[in-house]
Amino acid sequence: MRTMPYNSRDTFYKSLFGSVEAQQSFRLSVLLPRDGYVKGVVAVFIDDDKNEIRFELTDDNNNLEGGFYTRSAKISLDAGLYFYYFIMYTQSGERKLINIGGGFGDFEPNNGTYWQLTVYEKGFKTPTHTRGGIIYQIFPDRFFKGQNNLHYPSDRFIRDDWGGSPEYKQVNLPRSLGNDYFCGNLNGITEKLPYIASLGVSMIYLNPIFEAHSNHRYNTADYFKIDPLLGSEQDFINLCAKAKEYNIDIILDGVFSHTGDDSIYFNAKGRYDSVGAYNSKYSKYYPWYKFKTYNTDYESWWGVKSLPEVNEDNPDFTEFITGENGVIRYWMRRGAAGFRLDVADELPDAFLDNVRKAVKAENENGYLLGEVWEDATNKISYGARRRFLRGSQLDSVMNYPFANAIMDFVLGGNGKDFYEAVMTILENYPPMALHNLMNHIGTHDTVRAITRLAGVNINGKDREWQSNHTLSEDDYKKGVKLLKLAATLQYTLVGLPSLYYGDEAGLTGGSDPFCRGCYPWGNENSDLLAFYKKLGAARRDCPAFKEGSLTFLAVGLGYVLFKRQDENSAAIIGINRWNADEQLTLDEDLSGYKTVFGDKPDGNRLTIKGEDIVFFKR
Repeated sequence: MRTMPYNSRDTFYKSLFGSVEAQQSFRLSVLLPRDGYVKGVVAVFIDDDKNEIRFELTDDNNNLEGGFYTRSAKISLDAGLYFYYFIMYTQSGERKLINIGGGFGDFEPNNGTYWQLTVYEKGFKTPTHTRGGIIYQIFPDRFFKGQNNLHYPSDRFIRDDWGGSPEYKQVNLPRSLGNDYFCGNLNGITEKLPYIASLGVSMIYLNPIFEAHSNHRYNTADYFKIDPLLGSEQDFINLCAKAKEYNIDIILDGVFSHTGDDSIYFNAKGRYDSVGAYNSKYSKYYPWYKFKTYNTDYESWWGVKSLPEVNEDNPDFTEFITGENGVIRYWMRRGAAGFRLDVADELPDAFLDNVRKAVKAENENGYLLGEVWEDATNKISYGARRRFLRGSQLDSVMNYPFANAIMDFVLGGNGKDFYEAVMTILENYPPMALHNLMNHIGTHDTVRAITRLAGVNINGKDREWQSNHTLSEDDYKKGVKLLKLAATLQYTLVGLPSLYYGDEAGLTGGSDPFCRGCYPWGNENSDLLAFYKKLGAARRDCPAFKEGSLTFLAVGLGYVLFKRQDENSAAIIGINRWNADEQLTLDEDLSGYKTVFGDKPDGNRLTIKGEDIVFFKR
């Protein structure tokens, strides 16, 4: 029997779970005691401009078990972000009903917040062909070295020791941090497409491939050229075409908040024949940048002077990136299926609006992903609330909230905290964005998953320490065991799992640059690789992972069990991070389920072994 006044996650109280479409009608109800002498109830919605919209809840004239009844109201709102609460008017005065956590409401508790409601634009659509797929992220210099003519600038340091530790020192030119190249390239990726496809991958996300003078290539030198060490424009066209034969899309990294100082556009080092912004105030690129004192002082990304910031509101720059013949449309015409936007939360709203228009003009099913590390529905940056996922900007985002929840839980966190983190995102994000989330547990910006799960804490550790630190055999085995738990969560939650190249092969490493090591061809962890292939196949073979619902069946301190389901298929997944077995009894008989991982269930009873998983599907 329900006794709480309100629960935003229960459709008894809120007829539609989670976010809603603009002007979509839904019902809000509160549960009240008949003898509570309530004279009236009002739902108060507050938008970002502090405007209040009030809805009166009227008596439903019902008598529920336990002496309760409900008051309800039909609600519809314009697109925006709202925070709401209830006011109850009684004979003894007003009482406020607010969120005490987990979606539950109570009257005037000591601690609480308002509920959030995301209202997205009418007609918001995201790609459907991507849903249920798997992303594979590649740092191009370190994946595989295929054939290439290797025409490259003479100031680059070329490595001939594939698999060696990335250079981390900045004072040993030309071999220095960011300037050592192992020469992985586009043809190498093309050559390895059969392997990538064997993992169940449907999309490859490439870290930057445009000409730039560092191995990470986030300091773009020319947006219209492939970096010479990676290959040619034709090599890129061939990669996209060949990937299509495997039903794999290629998405590119769009780095539009800054360029390199060593670029056609800025040209601080005089490498190019162009007149860059650094060379003259009369350069056509001068208005792109933010000079304080010409030409010695200018705004740069996070204070890194080699990464001068651009003014994305400049009409010429916007046209250069998003126009009819701009960067985005140029590369999509050559086969790119979309873009991941670097530091999307540092790009102005108007610029993001134009990026979306450019992507969708070339391909209405083009995929536009943003790098946002927090909850993207309520993110505030540069003093303003952002509207990334309301319909005019991104299709979805990199899902750091899930990544943090997964890793924290597997490393010893509370299953209830994991549940809450997942439910918060499910409640806040529009459904079309949820099913396109990039669910990673490690990227080029983070410590390798195995290293983190092995218990290595690099906080306060410099690159010298990291370069000399290797995992013991026991620590490595621990990291691999826990990685299987983390990967299972990553592959079965709502959204698209994103596998960072080499994690499936047992690659380890600390923070940048050590998380960007070479794929260990011929030295893979065969057990882990087989696990990932089986996990990927199970995901791709179960339609429930495309757009199916997620329901938690059991949550404890050290375990979680949840179900993904659509009309025709279902999967039940359990994770036990404790070293003791966990036995659970469900309401559902699992005899009709096929066992993918773990012990076969006995009717409605199942056992999750210590530090292990169960995965059943039908």
